[in-house]
Amino acid sequence: MDQKDWLADKFEENRSHLRAVAYRMLGSASEADDAVQEAWLRLSQSAASEIENLGGWLTTVVARVCLDMLRSRQSRREDELDAHAAESSANAASNPEQEALVADSVGLALLVVLDKLAPAERVAFVLQDLFAVPFEEIAPIVGRTPTATRKLASRARKRVQGASAVPPTGLREQRKIARAFLDALRAGDVEGLIAVLDPDVTFRVDEAAARPGAPREIHGALNWARGAVAFSHIVRATRPALINGSVGLVWASKGRVLQVVRFAFAHGKIARAEAIADPAHLGHLDVTILED
Repeated sequence: MDQKDWLADKFEENRSHLRAVAYRMLGSASEADDAVQEAWLRLSQSAASEIENLGGWLTTVVARVCLDMLRSRQSRREDELDAHAAESSANAASNPEQEALVADSVGLALLVVLDKLAPAERVAFVLQDLFAVPFEEIAPIVGRTPTATRKLASRARKRVQGASAVPPTGLREQRKIARAFLDALRAGDVEGLIAVLDPDVTFRVDEAAARPGAPREIHGALNWARGAVAFSHIVRATRPALINGSVGLVWASKGRVLQVVRFAFAHGKIARAEAIADPAHLGHLDVTILED
């Protein structure tokens, strides 16, 4: 086995871990794949024989890439606050089965909270609290001293715990919100949609559900509402459903589920949503269509 093949094998041994780190930092499967691919490119161009701890080195690289992506995303949100379109992610190769398992293990509710954190806070929290990376190793990534990094992670932890203390939205309220969303969507009512969406809502679409050239990720209630009403004429067959125990929407034909939209709720509004049409991912979901 030559050096290149050996390096590729070692990278593959770390891929699942790196993707889990990136997904928790970014909350986007396609962006996580991009971050992991960038880590491979940097590794392939480095003096790998001089790296003592390859797993730690790769985790650091992925964290730095994710931090840059989070900062770029935040900048775009500020620059495009009133824009109609959002960024489109690159279509990186992924493992749909692994993607489904990772997404479900993280949970949309946690991703809603993490989306509220500043980029450096999110990186510090994810690395320390979810992956037990020492503060001394996180500090250079976020550009702070270990003491300042500890405070950064502590602040993020308090925000996450504070959000977790908010009573969850009950199923009856979830059904009411989803029903109002669906009614407004069918009527092409932008204001009605905005009324049930968190102002900072994030909507993500998997590759199978996305139209060619369309955004895979949309931020903000106004942006999503404006784009969603364009499809009001094709949602007649969409129904509310229980999806892994939470209320969302399902599009089915002849008893076969073709696409679902999962919702995460916060403070009586839809705070995060993702459209899923990949058959491998759909196969991992427990879907029960509800009566209108």
